[in-house]
Amino acid sequence: MPTAPLRLGIAGLGTVGVGVLKMLHKNAEMLSIRTGRQITVSAVSAKSKSKDRGVDLGNITWEDNPVVLAQREDVDVFVELIGGSEGIAKDAAEAAIAAGKDIVTANKAMLAIHGQSLALAAEKTDCVIRFEAAVAGGIPVVKALTEGLAGNKINRVLGVMNGSCNYILTRMETAGLTYEQVFAEADSLGYLEKDPNLDVGGIDAGHKLALLASIAFGTEIDFNNVVLEGIGSITIEDIHAAADMGFRVKLLGVAQMTGRGLEQRMTPCLVPASSPLAQLEGGTNMVILEGGDSGTIVLRGAGAGAGPTASAVMSDIIDIARGLRLKTFGQPASSLVRAQPATATTPAPFYLRLQLLDKPGAMAKITSVMGDAGVSIDRMRQYGHAAGQAPVLIVTHKTTRAAIDQVLSDFTSTGVVEGIMVALRIEML
Repeated sequence: MPTAPLRLGIAGLGTVGVGVLKMLHKNAEMLSIRTGRQITVSAVSAKSKSKDRGVDLGNITWEDNPVVLAQREDVDVFVELIGGSEGIAKDAAEAAIAAGKDIVTANKAMLAIHGQSLALAAEKTDCVIRFEAAVAGGIPVVKALTEGLAGNKINRVLGVMNGSCNYILTRMETAGLTYEQVFAEADSLGYLEKDPNLDVGGIDAGHKLALLASIAFGTEIDFNNVVLEGIGSITIEDIHAAADMGFRVKLLGVAQMTGRGLEQRMTPCLVPASSPLAQLEGGTNMVILEGGDSGTIVLRGAGAGAGPTASAVMSDIIDIARGLRLKTFGQPASSLVRAQPATATTPAPFYLRLQLLDKPGAMAKITSVMGDAGVSIDRMRQYGHAAGQAPVLIVTHKTTRAAIDQVLSDFTSTGVVEGIMVALRIEML
């Protein structure tokens, strides 16, 4: 085990970067005991030097350019907390690797897009890239897959991986507010990314799912083939209808390797109200790992925030301080296979919402379309009339997404359906 001090260069002093500095200061003695060496900060970099961040930077060198910081001789580990898939974060990470520095990052977007090339480059210079903080905040799911479950063949990874979306959906239900109202509230509280679509469009959670799938199935990251559907089409009526039928709406990620290839989707789903996923409130995340020998492992915790995310960053720093040097995705990047992308074909019930015109024979046309597509109805409910329309909610028996897409397409030609149609898979967990 190394005994010389481990010297950090931290790029990005937002809530997470400041959280890391505070943990290093308040837990210095404990960290030294647990790692057998001191962990120090040589230099930092951020957009504004003059900003008051509530931490003392007096004895730490300031670098205006993160790329220069990444190349400093007195930096052993470059801690990248800038964010973004391109630009200065990627440039600085590449500079750190070229200079032989290890990297700890919370940047799921950069890794989801460039993780394979960065991992290959890191292995050539004998560097490690650690990214526990990039997935599910304070939940140690990367460590669980690369270490605790390394002896298992993973069958499926699923979970709720975006705290902002979970906050919006649970707040809609508990407060009876519309999506637009809760979106504005979440934005004002700083819960959403600068580009909110990264959250509500499922992109942020999709990045995380792609990273976990790579580790779980030994495949190259394939974010471009993650099926993404955000929560923007979910209405308060959907929330109430789901609850009335014994379900709750969650933005759910699922990744599994099938005989057809790698299936990855991040979409709104209905889950039974009695299931563990349905119990998640606010910004809480949950990741479920199904191993061939371990069985089902459920990990639950804070999905974001200064403390939980800084804790995840520190776990990676501590591993490096202890001399633990794992490959980026749990195995050599050159051994990761390029998986054939696959769409979900496993039958499941679906929830459908449509606006049916108040015309004679309208319902008969709808049921005829569904019958022609081989989709049978389990339950159907109609909630009043307004302006010549009636909202109709249907729960199907098990069917495929392809059949549902055919039904939705055929509905438009019936002349009795107007407005946006919603189709949500029901995951019977």
